[in-house]
Amino acid sequence: MSQTTAEGVQVLGGTVERGDEILTKEALEFVAGLQRAFGARRDELLERRKQRRAEAARAGRLDFLEETREIREGDWKVAEPPAGIRDRRVEITGPTDRKMSINALNSGARIWLADLEDANTPHWANVVGGQVNLYDVIRKQVELTTPEGKQYKLRDDVQHAVPLVRPRGWHFDEKHVLVDGKPVVGALLDFGLYFFHNAKESIERGTGPFFYLPKMESHLEARLWNDVFTKAQADLGVPHGSIRATVLIETFPAAFEMEEILYELRDHSAGLNAGRWDYLFSVIKTFRESDSYILPDRNSVTMTAPFMRAYTELLVRTCHKRGAFAIGGMAAFIPNKKDPEANEKAMQKVHDDKKREAGDGFDGSWVAHPGLVEICFEEFDAVLGDRPNQIDNVREDVQITADQLLDVASTPGEKTIEGLRAAVDVGVRYIVSWLGGNGAAAIHNLMEDAATAEISRSQIWQWLHTGVVLAGGQQVTKDLVREVLADTEKQLRSEEGFPVDDLGRAVELFEQVAVADEFVDFLTLPAYEQID
Repeated sequence: MSQTTAEGVQVLGGTVERGDEILTKEALEFVAGLQRAFGARRDELLERRKQRRAEAARAGRLDFLEETREIREGDWKVAEPPAGIRDRRVEITGPTDRKMSINALNSGARIWLADLEDANTPHWANVVGGQVNLYDVIRKQVELTTPEGKQYKLRDDVQHAVPLVRPRGWHFDEKHVLVDGKPVVGALLDFGLYFFHNAKESIERGTGPFFYLPKMESHLEARLWNDVFTKAQADLGVPHGSIRATVLIETFPAAFEMEEILYELRDHSAGLNAGRWDYLFSVIKTFRESDSYILPDRNSVTMTAPFMRAYTELLVRTCHKRGAFAIGGMAAFIPNKKDPEANEKAMQKVHDDKKREAGDGFDGSWVAHPGLVEICFEEFDAVLGDRPNQIDNVREDVQITADQLLDVASTPGEKTIEGLRAAVDVGVRYIVSWLGGNGAAAIHNLMEDAATAEISRSQIWQWLHTGVVLAGGQQVTKDLVREVLADTEKQLRSEEGFPVDDLGRAVELFEQVAVADEFVDFLTLPAYEQID
């Protein structure tokens, strides 16, 4: 299907329920204006990523930028936070399907990261359906009756979470919408549709327009977002500075440009977030051919590893120095009533994690499940009390060097065959879920998104291409990886209730991104070619 609804714009996706309310001529013209103004610059910045990665690989390190020293040494602050997001002590994350939207708003969390990115498979129905749901969320008119007759609606006895919408990263194009014959940048479509329909309504209600910005690698990419915001506000007659965005520091290069990223977005900034799973993926990806940046099994890399400690300490210090929020990482555990002992251990880990973050000066943190909201509140309430945040805790004791951020080699833990098997298992399970349309997958009592599969496959790629010898003496080879993949496929085919329709494609895709000589930047790009 192809329909032209605005000049130079073609919509190739099929019909989605109430999609005509979102894909209006005016909304598509607005998106096309953003694409024409900024699409080419986005392309240049993606090219720059490749060059910088090559430079970092050659040098064997990253460093703070000499050319932006004045910004780091200057005296400036980001804009004051608006009332709707002054208290962010508990944030829940999840995709924008209708049931999840209602559960997130009802969860008791202060903020909902409404995810159009890593927790969402970009099926056309999800891309447009998510916008329909967000339209209803902003107007508090979202409800659902399932085919089984179960009803979901907004509770009136809780403070509803304020949505912060996460569009896709700069690297992703949306194949179902063409502007002047070329696919639109996914980030501009996601942002543009949401902003066009909801900016004025959310300003009136004091709930936005607020965003989370993923996968950035430099302050120049933040500058591009800032220019998008400035144009979007001007085009719709919305006051400059109405938009507030929190940037995920989830790439290795961005950790060296935190101050500059805040500076570029200073009129529109709502702080930084420690996106720790993607950060691990980026560490591996940036130095994937190097022996100095090889991580042990994923499950043994904790937030107390020296290089992760340096990253989170620097993030809090940087944010509070500039009057910005510092938001902590994800607690991905899903409460499990069937195994009380394991459940209690996992809950204690969540307590410890949130206690550490609150004590380090974070203003709030993420959970993936409503069952963890209370734990997060407990630990942050203990530190914050009645204060909405602790931006005044400026952590002047923190002095982090580039060498500390780069000290991956000091990470304790082993590289094992069990770790390899676990990486293949969770990676394949996740891709099966993603291909089936669910980007937020419950796997082994954890809520996983695309970052999980990215860590898994990139780690295997690195172990393979640097000739890692595992703790038991086996060298990681293509044959070993393929053998583990075959064992995993066989086991999943025999697992009761496992959806096997997409399993063959998932195994093939995992092999492609874990074994191929050429490293694929994001596994979601080849995966996207396989879905409608």
